Amino acid sequence: MQRTKSAVFVGVCVETVVRLILVTSLALLAAGCNQTALTPSPVPNPVTGQNPGDVKYYPSDQPVRLGTQRFYDGNFGLAQQYFQDAVEKSPNDVTAWIGLAASYDRLGRFDLADRAYAAAAKFEGETPRLLNNEGYSYMLRGDLKAAHAKFQAALRLEPSNQTTLNNIKLLNSSQNFIERSPSGEPCGSVDCGQ
Repeated sequence: MQRTKSAVFVGVCVETVVRLILVTSLALLAAGCNQTALTPSPVPNPVTGQNPGDVKYYPSDQPVRLGTQRFYDGNFGLAQQYFQDAVEKSPNDVTAWIGLAASYDRLGRFDLADRAYAAAAKFEGETPRLLNNEGYSYMLRGDLKAAHAKFQAALRLEPSNQTTLNNIKLLNSSQNFIERSPSGEPCGSVDCGQ
């Protein structure tokens, strides 16, 4: 009886050792599969030059929506930040570029606005929307001749564009309030006699 218990005990021990060796071998094999140094790197796309893992998907248009909301709220600094985020995530988005440019206009950063308008024109060309926004930008700068030229170019492309027509009315009314002295100097720098 003692001999039978020993034989059963030895058999169970051998079976346990075999199982341990098998489990250890499988664990080592699985660990070897996870080594990144042995894994080939992805082949870049020949057209874009990007690796498949580099491509990021942005599921929403949230930065443009938030930028637009902040712009209409009058918070141009925050609008600029949202539009900047949008053009970084989607560099071909013309709406984001125009929103960024308009935000820069309202912040008085006309140099940056010009760059953003140029980026939008690169993707969309000179459309009535873009020309109208550039005209408004020039109007904010006080360059009324350049503003008028942009508005006229927009009207040639779309004669019934109500936004452009309204901006021309605004431009014409602003020209009526220009105060000059009889010598042509701006009032404030000389006495206009009023």
